[in-house]
Amino acid sequence: MPPTDSDLGFRSDDTLERQLPRESSAVRTEGREAASVDTCADPPLGDPAGWAPADTPAGPFALVPVRLDRDLALISRWMNDPEVAAFWELAGPRDVTAAHLRAQLDGDGRSVPCLGVLAGVPMGYWEIYRADLDPVSRCYRARPQDTGVHLLIGDAGDRGRGLGTTLLRATADLVLDHRPGCDRVIAEPDLRNTPSVAAFLSAGFRYADEIQLPDKPAALMIRERAHRHLL
Repeated sequence: MPPTDSDLGFRSDDTLERQLPRESSAVRTEGREAASVDTCADPPLGDPAGWAPADTPAGPFALVPVRLDRDLALISRWMNDPEVAAFWELAGPRDVTAAHLRAQLDGDGRSVPCLGVLAGVPMGYWEIYRADLDPVSRCYRARPQDTGVHLLIGDAGDRGRGLGTTLLRATADLVLDHRPGCDRVIAEPDLRNTPSVAAFLSAGFRYADEIQLPDKPAALMIRERAHRHLL
C-alpha cells in the first residue's frame, strides 16, 4: 500500500502507561536526571481547548479536544479507512475507537485527543501528548516539557496534496505559542514512509535520529523553538 498523509502519526497504546507522581517526575534529559514541572498545579499540557487557532494559507486551523458524544462516529469512520487502519490498528466497531479515546479522556491529561479543524471543517484526528512522560522518551534524550504529536488526515481526498505539511507546521506553532515551557515538538513517523518524513521536514522539523519503537523503526523528528522562525 503506498504511503499517504494518513501515515503522519504514530499510535502508541502505552502513551498512558506511566503514572504521573503526585507532585513531580524525573525524566531523562541530555544524559542527566532532571525534575519535571509540578504536575499538581496544572494539567500536563495546559488547556488545549483554550488555544487560539493558527493562521495557515488554507485558512484558520484549530485543535478542538474530542467529545465522545459529538465526535466518535466521525473518528471511527476515519479509523476504518484501510490506509489509516494499516497504521493506527483501530478498525472495527465504534467501541474500539471509543476505548482508545476514553483511555486518554479519563487519564491524567498527558495525552489530549483532538479534532484538527481547518476553516471550520474537521480534517483529521490529532493527539497532543507529553513526550517526556511517554515511553518514547526511553528512545531519545528527552527534555522536560517535550511535546509530541500523532495525527492522521481523515478523508482520502485531503491526502497527497501538501495539506499534511501545512497542518503539521500549524500544529507545531500552536504548541509552541501556547506552551511557553516547551522548547521542542517531537514526532516519530515510520522511517520507511519517505513521503511522511518529507512532510515533517517541509514543516520545519529536522531529522534527529533513527529509533526503534515497538511496532516500527521510526524517524525521530524535532522542531525546535529556537529555530522556528528560520524555517
